[in-house]
Amino acid sequence: MDERGHGVVMRVRPLTETSLVVHWMTLDHGRLATVAKGARRPKSSFAGRLDLFMEGEFSFQRSRRSDLHALREVVGTGPARRRLRIDHHALEVASYAVATIEQAVEADTPAPEVAGLFFGLLGYVDAVPATARAVLAFELKFLACQGLEPDPAATGLSDAARVLVGELLDVDWMDLANLETTPEAAREVRQFLHGFLIYHLGKLPRGRAEALHSGMA
Repeated sequence: MDERGHGVVMRVRPLTETSLVVHWMTLDHGRLATVAKGARRPKSSFAGRLDLFMEGEFSFQRSRRSDLHALREVVGTGPARRRLRIDHHALEVASYAVATIEQAVEADTPAPEVAGLFFGLLGYVDAVPATARAVLAFELKFLACQGLEPDPAATGLSDAARVLVGELLDVDWMDLANLETTPEAAREVRQFLHGFLIYHLGKLPRGRAEALHSGMA
């Protein structure tokens, strides 16, 4: 029996000469891996529907033997997210979010808060040039989704850095640019999260340095 989902394509890779493995972040099923059989054929029904970070509705048949399920049908329903195709740094930020989720979120386990956070980040970096501020906000919000939210009062950070941590946790994506802080406080939060992520996730997710290279502008 086919199941349905709403999600964003997180990763695509070849499986055979004609098929693809498509990884999704979904609202209902969490992180999900599917096989799109025949997707690499010129006249495939999947053609143009499995682009990276595309959002859509899809159906799949769950495998009884593995966590790789059979993709049946895809209908794109979300925005085109054109900035992610032309802005290399936006792509680096989105890819870092993917690496973080893949490292810390178990497959085939519903994680609606993480999915909502990921969708929100993609909307932000598609609308606004990506900054390190967005990366720090994503990290703090992701940790909160996992029940690992740092207590600003217990971090040993300066007053300005503690305020920034609280603001980044609570801020809506489109209000990020309005936060007032100092370069010193931003660097302090960045360094604190470096150690905090390693302690709680075991290691830094791939791509953090690249995602953060734009500074706090």
